[in-house]
Amino acid sequence: MLNNITIPPIPDLPAHMWACLGVIAIVAVLLVWLSLAMAAAEGAVPRVTRSSLNNLMIEEQTNDNESQVVRLRKLARIRRAKRLIADRYATSGACAFVRIVCNVLDGVAFAAIAAALGASFWLTLLIGLIVAMIVAIVSILVRPRSVGAAQPVFKLMRLSRIVSIAVFMNPFAKIASRGDSQSQSQNHKKNAALSDDEELENIQLDQAKASIDRLVEANDFDPEVSEMMRNVLTLSDTLTREIMVPRTDMICVKNDETLENFLKLCSRSGFSRVPIIGESVDELEGIAYLKDAVRATVFNPAASERAVSTIGRSPMLVPESKPVDDLFHEMQRIRQHVAVVVDEYGGIAGLVTIEDAIEQIVGELEDEHDRTQHADPQEVSKGVWKMPARTPIADLEDIFEVHIDEDDVDTVFGLLTKLLGNVPIVGSSAVTRGLKLTAVDSAGRRKKVSTILVERDIQGLKDIQGLKEEDDSAGKSGGKSAGKSDSRADAKNNGKNGDKDSVKDSKSLQVDGDK
Repeated sequence: MLNNITIPPIPDLPAHMWACLGVIAIVAVLLVWLSLAMAAAEGAVPRVTRSSLNNLMIEEQTNDNESQVVRLRKLARIRRAKRLIADRYATSGACAFVRIVCNVLDGVAFAAIAAALGASFWLTLLIGLIVAMIVAIVSILVRPRSVGAAQPVFKLMRLSRIVSIAVFMNPFAKIASRGDSQSQSQNHKKNAALSDDEELENIQLDQAKASIDRLVEANDFDPEVSEMMRNVLTLSDTLTREIMVPRTDMICVKNDETLENFLKLCSRSGFSRVPIIGESVDELEGIAYLKDAVRATVFNPAASERAVSTIGRSPMLVPESKPVDDLFHEMQRIRQHVAVVVDEYGGIAGLVTIEDAIEQIVGELEDEHDRTQHADPQEVSKGVWKMPARTPIADLEDIFEVHIDEDDVDTVFGLLTKLLGNVPIVGSSAVTRGLKLTAVDSAGRRKKVSTILVERDIQGLKDIQGLKEEDDSAGKSGGKSAGKSDSRADAKNNGKNGDKDSVKDSKSLQVDGDK
């Protein structure tokens, strides 16, 4: 086949034929330029943000150094660019379609010129194929797309008119691009509710994840390593509010507590850094450190009666909308391991530690004191059960054959929290319906109560039975036994107060801390 390819001499064509060939050559060159322009637009569209165009529009509107005609022309370009990025996928799809069509037409045009000059069939075909390949490679792999990515706003504004024409003349590109966008990103359906910058971050994040997937497949990385690489990418997309300990789960110490009580709290809760508060969590006064308390009391036992507020340090305050990667770098820079998270109104939203940020990359961190808990309730002795904190109230009712009328809680941990009025720590206990609930174990780095011991409270049952008997006798004897019933009720209240005295140290301690 290649032996049949011969280069014939230039034929003697009439003038009008040469004119036609010249027109075809000019059209081919224009098609090459159009292909390169579409490639540059493809590189620019995913990187232009609506906020950058808005800022540029404000600058042009207040620019007095340009004539009104020039200013209006630039403003028109900015408006066209904003319409183009309103649907990035449709614009990118139209640019890609026009670029491919131009590549094909370039090959056809040069092949037609070669055929008109007398080239053989195979030579004509080879010339058209080579030209189309060269134009495609140059437009995709060389300068145009990289220039568009480097100067996205400038390039998109320069090409806004021709790109708008390409989108208008190619309406089915929008339909095709929508189908393609759904395969590229699960979040594209929500893009209408996202800001422009968030949509841009999602696009770039999807591209980076795809690059990591290709890298992992090519190099056969360990699955844990590949997962860590993906987590690093999403770190900037995660906000502090998503990893913090909420204020309802915080363990705090009041400012008038002694250092001795603070050391007991640290021993029971497992935390070494605890916020110091006033009357409420929002009255934050500082952070108490276990090391400071030990240093103050180990060589001076009398100092154990000092108030914990005397060792408090200034807290690091961060907004709940702060990205986790920025939080991590800031905590590294100022050498802080714990920070208090504030909401948009200035209230305390929660607590976050540097370990919380690291866990977003490497996964759950546990030390030698963290224990794995059983998933089901276990009977340790007759009438005494160990239950996971997340055990449903219905299971508790079935085991002890009681009815607990608490519609606003669903778990044993929630029931204990409601009875105490604050977050329980190890050792906290409360009584309800003749059952005594005691927090006996914690798990995880956040030292949240994981196991609750439930047993029948004999004294409580006797009080309840006595009350029932008094109620029955009161119904029979009328007003004569009313005084006895009142005394029984007083005895019941005293018994409850006695039970609550066993947890007064935990009730005086509010919410949070971290190791």
